[in-house]
Parts: sequence; structure tokens; C-alpha cells
Amino acid sequence: MNGLNLLNEKLVLASQSARRAEILQAVGWEFTAIPANIDETRLADEAALTYVQRLARTKAETVARQTGASLVLGADTVVVVDNEILGQPRDEGDARRMLRLLSGRWHEVWTGVALLRSGPMSLSLVAHEITQVRFVEMSAAEIDWYLGTGEPRGKAGAYGIQGRAALFIEEIKGDYFNVVGLPVRLVYELARKL
Repeated sequence: MNGLNLLNEKLVLASQSARRAEILQAVGWEFTAIPANIDETRLADEAALTYVQRLARTKAETVARQTGASLVLGADTVVVVDNEILGQPRDEGDARRMLRLLSGRWHEVWTGVALLRSGPMSLSLVAHEITQVRFVEMSAAEIDWYLGTGEPRGKAGAYGIQGRAALFIEEIKGDYFNVVGLPVRLVYELARKL
């Protein structure tokens, strides 16, 4: 199949992430979003790569079973700094802790991606993307201001690069869209392989 024809194939996004939806819309990929509603608890001593790939696969498999859809995409993103995995903050205090940890430092954004095709030729592919991001040194007032925007809620590492946190991003190495939450080039490459 011509790679660009894939953009016309109906995709089911196993996510309620507005950011992932915006990325797919931006590239013109037709999709329906259906949240997987799975348990995202990290297993004891589970490595970041294993964790994001397991969640991506579980999301895709769960939605595929529920819908019978032929092409399902699952993804999960975390921030990793000093071997600590930062998911979505539990509350404002947790978000503050994460932002202090990221301030003035490099960290990595890891996204696991799973693409499933069901039917007579059922296939699934799982991969990941890693992007490095450097924050400037944030003052306590800047952290307070950013927390007050409400933007850190629901975002891995307590920030959204595509929003107000862009004020504090000094450098990025790798896929910008991965930091937003979906490495769409990687998804396209997986779809071509399927």
C-alpha cells in the first residue's frame, strides 16, 4: 500500500488525549478517539521503556477488542530524569516537585507506540521514541505562575511544550511531536510496515 493512502484509512486512537488528536488532525489522518480506560499502574521495578510500550500495547489491544476496529493506535508518554519516571502529577504539590526537578536540566521524553491491525492478517508493531529536552532555570515565581495556569494537570512531567511551558524550554534534541505526546512520523512508519 502506498504510504500516503494510509492517511485515508480509518484509524482508532486508543486515547482521550486532545494533544494526540490534534497531531493526527494536523497531518490529515482520519481517526476516531476511544479511551482505553486501563490501569496505568507501573509494575514494581518496571523500566521506563517496558512501561510505556506495555501501556501502549494494552491500550491498543483493549480498544481493538471493544470495537473490532481494523487499525488501532495506542500510545503512552512519560518524562524520565535521573532514572525517575514522571507521569502525570497527582496534585499541585506533585507538579511543583516535578517542575523543580526539571528546572535548569536535561530530561528525556519517552513515548511507547503500538499499532494493531486486526482481520485475516492480524499484525501488531510496538516501538518507542525518545526526545531530549532542556529547561531553563525556573524561579519559584515562574513555577507558581505556571502551576496557576492549570496547564500541568494531566501532562507527563507536569508540562506541555506546546503551551505556556514553551517559555521555559531552552533546547530540544529529537522529535518535537514526541514531546507533545505522539511521534507521528514513527506512527506513519509503523503503519507502512503493517
